[in-house]
Amino acid sequence: MVQSSNISRRRKSALEDGSSDYLAKRAELVEIAGRQFKSNGYRATTLAGIGHKAGLDRATVYYYFGSKEELFRECLRVGVDDNIVACERIAANSHLSAADRLRGVINQLMSAYDQHYPHMYVYIQEEMNRIAGEKSVWAQQIVLQTRKFERIVMSLISELIERGEIRSDISVSVAANAVF
Repeated sequence: MVQSSNISRRRKSALEDGSSDYLAKRAELVEIAGRQFKSNGYRATTLAGIGHKAGLDRATVYYYFGSKEELFRECLRVGVDDNIVACERIAANSHLSAADRLRGVINQLMSAYDQHYPHMYVYIQEEMNRIAGEKSVWAQQIVLQTRKFERIVMSLISELIERGEIRSDISVSVAANAVF
């Protein structure tokens, strides 16, 4: 049987309790981490550096997150999940034309980049390829979410090509890459 450390038990208990102070400090650390990941890169960013920016020592950061990887995952989770939910809703809106749905998805993507900056930037610019190569459950879920977004965009572009609303001499994947 694997023994968990006292700090991991305290972190788990604090997460389950969900006090507003605890959750606010976690959110603050996520924001600081996102900025640090962007400016220093994932590999050069340390929990000690993140803690310093938050006025905490590294040991205290472990009370909120078990590792730098866990902190990075939380940075991405919210942005990616929120973006996919909104894009699926837009793509399923039968009251909009395919062109309006594609515009809506593109606008949503830009809003997600803005709202979840720099987390989405770090994912796309630095870590997307690394995550795609991982075998962890979390990595596979992020990859599935990314593929959902790609399928939404490609489906809308295909629909526009079939209706003759956009050029058919450009492949769907090339047009989708232009969106990305």
